Amino acid sequence: MHTVGEQLRRWRHRRGLSQLDLSIAADVSARHVSLVETGKSKPSAEMILRLADQLHVPLRDRNRLLLAGGFAPRYAERPLDDRTMSAVHDAVRRVLRAHEPYPAVVFDCRWNIVMTNRAVDPFFAQADPDLLRPPVNLVRLGLDPRGFARIVVNLADVRAVFRSRISRQLASAPDPELAALYDELLAPEPDEASRPRIDADVVIPMILRVDGRELRLFSTITTFGTPMDITVDEIAIESYYPADAESAAYFTG
Repeated sequence: MHTVGEQLRRWRHRRGLSQLDLSIAADVSARHVSLVETGKSKPSAEMILRLADQLHVPLRDRNRLLLAGGFAPRYAERPLDDRTMSAVHDAVRRVLRAHEPYPAVVFDCRWNIVMTNRAVDPFFAQADPDLLRPPVNLVRLGLDPRGFARIVVNLADVRAVFRSRISRQLASAPDPELAALYDELLAPEPDEASRPRIDADVVIPMILRVDGRELRLFSTITTFGTPMDITVDEIAIESYYPADAESAAYFTG
């Protein structure tokens, strides 16, 4: 295991900050940051968390920093359906139901689907049952020919958006399982090198061909602002909206 100082230095480099940048943000001296990173000073648990907060380190990795520093983890990881998570579970469920009749899904940091609303059911019915065995992965479901790929008209655009989003995610917080998913489904093909780069911040509609008509959808992603549980820190709600009146009529008609 890398020392806490080595890990903090990696996170600082990943965020593109100098020791002075981090020291100013965390209200400590640059010398102290240097001593912590080189292992010449043993940081307290509070100092580790202060630096981690300024580096926007995910909660799972904050626990790793604490362990490397000789401290117990601070953040629990409980399933969303655990009784102690009932308030969070109910809040997420209300968000999903409020978005009906339009589809919405909840997925974790590896894009495994955690919850959905009822508007998703008709689309899942068109997927191969093998792809619906838990954990159901949203990226695999969207790009596999046995899943949604056969009904996505602009599949290359959708793949490019997935690629951009997951590339950013990996750059922000590397994860071996997510990297394997990227290599499996999103590594660029030779003929894609000449395609224009799609920025994930640009609204690219997903066009589906369903029941002989084309549905144009765009989506937004919601995350929790100040989570104190790893599960909550790692989930996101993707809500899909009709991009035109014809698509809206499909869901409301």
